[in-house]
Amino acid sequence: MDFVDRTLKCVDCAGDFVFTAGEQLFFHDKQFKNDPKRCKNCKAKRVSGPGGVRSETRTVCSECGTETTVPFKPTQGRPVLCRQCFQQKRTPQAS
Repeated sequence: MDFVDRTLKCVDCAGDFVFTAGEQLFFHDKQFKNDPKRCKNCKAKRVSGPGGVRSETRTVCSECGTETTVPFKPTQGRPVLCRQCFQQKRTPQAS
């Protein structure tokens, strides 16, 4: 399948951006059905959150009890782990 660079319009800034043949091949390989909607700059702003700064919440680790910060708002009744406890829980499952 041949891919050719295409120019798309960003839904946020209405600017044109190039959807390269390499990016199209990647999308095809990953079986993504939709073309990208945002240019790289707008996508980066969207990922980083409002105001360009990622919000962090202070909380206490459910495993070891140390105070930590997490990049999300914890929900009631769900355990929150610090980075170290998260890595320890994650490592055995990956093997």
